[in-house]
Amino acid sequence: MSNGQTFDKERISLNIVRLKKAGKTFEINVDPDLAVQLKEGKDIEVRDILKAEKIFADVKKGLLASEHDLKLVFDTESILEAATIIIREGDIQLTQEYRQKLREEKLKRIMDIIHVNGVDPRTHAPHPLTRIENAFKEANIHIDEFEDIKQQVQDILKKLRVILPISFENRKLLIKIPAAYAPQCYAVVKNLSTIQKEEWQNDGSWHATIEIPAGLADDLLDKLNSMSHGDVATETLNNGR
Repeated sequence: MSNGQTFDKERISLNIVRLKKAGKTFEINVDPDLAVQLKEGKDIEVRDILKAEKIFADVKKGLLASEHDLKLVFDTESILEAATIIIREGDIQLTQEYRQKLREEKLKRIMDIIHVNGVDPRTHAPHPLTRIENAFKEANIHIDEFEDIKQQVQDILKKLRVILPISFENRKLLIKIPAAYAPQCYAVVKNLSTIQKEEWQNDGSWHATIEIPAGLADDLLDKLNSMSHGDVATETLNNGR
């Protein structure tokens, strides 16, 4: 690879990652979904992210970075090693359409988190999803396509509480499931809650103390009662206080 060498620009996507370092600009052409996942800390093969296994000085012009610059800035001549650094430290330059797609996906995930975990502190009952959606619109909530979801949830809750009384609460439950339904129900309980204590009784029944987001508690109990034909005993050990 020599300085100033060009690369065929056929069908090069505008979804690129750019890093400016040591007075040099480095760009890579990426699969946007995978690049965002790696930037968020997920274990993704860099080779799968790159649309072309090349480091560019300018993607749009097809101008490749030089081996000298790679070695100088990244202390490596490996394309994959340099690309990993570029993705983690650089700015993802995405098309407007893709940015909108990311925002819509994160909006749905954030609303689901608030719906599942959030309750009205006056009644300890979950807010309907439509009520949360309306509060989002009224509060003019903006979703950042790159910011960590957990951090965004905390910031959004502060704005929502001006409009909607809401708190994140867990419910602790004691459940007793007869032997005939215990194996099937166990999988559902484990999937939706945190099992704090459990005991298999001599008669094959299962007793457990669990903690579950308040917004999921009613769904869990409905599922257990449906699977056991109502033959599940439950006791609320707290009410999110």
